[in-house]
Amino acid sequence: MQVENYVIKQARLINEQRVDILVENGIIQDIAEHIESSYETVNFYDDYVSAGWIDIHTHCFDKFEIYGDQPDLIGYPHGVCTVVDAGTAGSDTIDEFYQQALSAKTRVYSLLNISSPGIYAQDELADLNRLNKEAILKSCQKYPDFIVGLKARMSKSVLGDSGNQPLVFAKEMQKLVNLPIMVHIGTAPSVLEDVVDMLDKDDIITHIFNPKDNGIVKNRDLKACVFKAKEKGILLDVGHGTDSFSFEVAKIAFDKNVHVDIISSDIYFRNRLNGPVYNLVTTMNKLLYIGYMLEEVINAVTKNAAKALHFNNLGEIAIGKIADFTVFKMCSKDIKLMDSTHLEVKSHYYIQPTHTIVKNQLYQLEEEKS
Repeated sequence: MQVENYVIKQARLINEQRVDILVENGIIQDIAEHIESSYETVNFYDDYVSAGWIDIHTHCFDKFEIYGDQPDLIGYPHGVCTVVDAGTAGSDTIDEFYQQALSAKTRVYSLLNISSPGIYAQDELADLNRLNKEAILKSCQKYPDFIVGLKARMSKSVLGDSGNQPLVFAKEMQKLVNLPIMVHIGTAPSVLEDVVDMLDKDDIITHIFNPKDNGIVKNRDLKACVFKAKEKGILLDVGHGTDSFSFEVAKIAFDKNVHVDIISSDIYFRNRLNGPVYNLVTTMNKLLYIGYMLEEVINAVTKNAAKALHFNNLGEIAIGKIADFTVFKMCSKDIKLMDSTHLEVKSHYYIQPTHTIVKNQLYQLEEEKS
């Protein structure tokens, strides 16, 4: 249903405050205890209303068989108003991805892979000839409103014998294009300690709760470099994915008061259909199970995610922001959740999205099945 000028009556915010929200031409114009208006009214009753959820780590460009999906299969039907493809496309393929994204009902952005072809194969950074400075500059200049950052996948299967050179290149490119950078960590090399040393404030490390030897835990304790990352202001992102989320690792970090800044899914068609990802909200519910508070979880997919990628008009219910909303309820019944190690747990409390409003369209959602 199209909604452009309307009032959400008595929206229940995550701090339990009740407000009316006036929207004109798809922009939030007023927020108050009571708003008189001739516009259409929308009431979500006792469900919560948050800013539209943002998933900053997805693979929603379907050119390559290895990773890929479609924005509207992972986006608005699952409470996600904005999806960011995390480096499936590089400078050789960004034109095609941009054209595909134009027709999506979900908002779509891209982190540009520093490898020119993108993830056409698992080892896209094994050949340093694929690091093309001029091509990256040209792509970022051509799509300044679509390319919102750079992506470097720093793990053995991707790098081959390239060592840390791709990350050195990525940091050099970051200075030229003035965009955020997301770094994937996995199996060494490159070792986590080196990655932390090379990154700066507001750079993003993704797959932070992966269970691999090169992850954040050693001998059931956090490595010193994790605290160093937090001290430097490096942002920590979940990036669940097929192999990169462990309840045990997440709980060890939680008990040491190391929480993620951003929750993302690393979703693509296989882990959407077969698990353990399924959708962003399933990852959010896993953090609730670990012990995160509801407001912390919602902030991690709204204002924190928006700030990380400089989405100045998204991520908050505030006057002047784009009127993207995710509506959800809290359910008190048992659900099963599984991590990447196939450990299954039972949670008694979970988030269930019920509606999204994105690009001036209101969608009523089917119940998620995790």
